[in-house]
Amino acid sequence: MNFLHYEVNLGPTDAVTVSLHGSAANVLVLDDANFRNFQAGLQYQYYGGYYTRSPAVIRPPWAGRWHVVVNLGGLPGSVSAVVQVLHAG
Repeated sequence: MNFLHYEVNLGPTDAVTVSLHGSAANVLVLDDANFRNFQAGLQYQYYGGYYTRSPAVIRPPWAGRWHVVVNLGGLPGSVSAVVQVLHAG
C-alpha cells in the first residue's frame, strides 16, 4: 500500500490544509488507533475524503496528534502534497 504520511499536532481550533500536486487523491486525517487500523488493513474512521480540488481543509473534532494520509486508493499515478497547520486566532 503506497501512501504519503505526515504527523501534525493540532490545537482546539486548528485545521490541516493539504495542497495536492499531480492528481486528485484521498486525504485522510486519523487519530493513532485509526492510523494503526489503516496500516493493518482493518476498518478505520477518518476525517476528510476524496479531493479533486486543492487545498483540502480539514478540522478534526479535538486537539492532539493526528496522522495525515494521502493516497490514490490503489489507482495508478503519483501525487505529492504539502501539509500545513492553520492556527485559528
